[in-house]
Amino acid sequence: MLKIGDFSKLSHVSIKALRLYDQMGLLKPVHIDRFTGYRYYSAHQLPRLNRILALKDLGLSLEQIAKLLDEISPAQIQGMLRLKQAELQQLVVEEQARLQRVAARLQQIEQENKMPEYDVVLKTVAPIKVAAIREIIPSFQVVAQLCDELLEYLQRQGVKGSSYFAGIWHDTAYKNTDIDWEVAISVEEVCSSDRIKVYELPCIEMACVVHNGSYNTINRAYAALPVWIEANGYKIAGSNREVYIVGGDRQDDESYVTEVQFPLELRNC
Repeated sequence: MLKIGDFSKLSHVSIKALRLYDQMGLLKPVHIDRFTGYRYYSAHQLPRLNRILALKDLGLSLEQIAKLLDEISPAQIQGMLRLKQAELQQLVVEEQARLQRVAARLQQIEQENKMPEYDVVLKTVAPIKVAAIREIIPSFQVVAQLCDELLEYLQRQGVKGSSYFAGIWHDTAYKNTDIDWEVAISVEEVCSSDRIKVYELPCIEMACVVHNGSYNTINRAYAALPVWIEANGYKIAGSNREVYIVGGDRQDDESYVTEVQFPLELRNC
């Protein structure tokens, strides 16, 4: 028999790990001295330890390994390994996308010789129930009127505050007349009307930037987003949103905070 220290040296596995494997029932000592508490192992346990290490190298958790060391069928083993395979494949896809984002950021810094003004963040925007007005408006000046109309309607319905206030731009290209625009405010229980639609905005992946300052300069955020989207292998996949985190009726208030969001999907190579 081998003391735990000698078994650790022989197997190149730390004493701490061996104690953990013992605690979890993965690899029990062949003998524990009842007076000293010393653990003793056998060289014949090395194949089982190597199996633990091999399965650990595949990315399986110790809990999963414990199941695989039990008497389970080959079909069950294949099922667990296929799940791990799918998990690792997804991880590779995510890390490749991260690598592309790093390369795009490096290229942008090299071209501009400075950090970018806006940092683009990928977000999975959760579904949210909203009350909304959507209309073809003649100009941007009508935006405030639609916002006021929706706010007044919600006030009559007893809605005093909201955590989400957004504008949704449905046109596929920039327009300054006949604009397909929607104002949406989060609600819980509100009745719809001929003018007001109550529905759920879907869960969607968005590229987002935060613009601090006046609406008059928000075009800088809009200029940054398409560059990032193109450089990182995405394309725009629907209507973009402006979430008014801090906002108001004035056009040129520098205290405003607006998040600009574009829905994305991967470009086909």
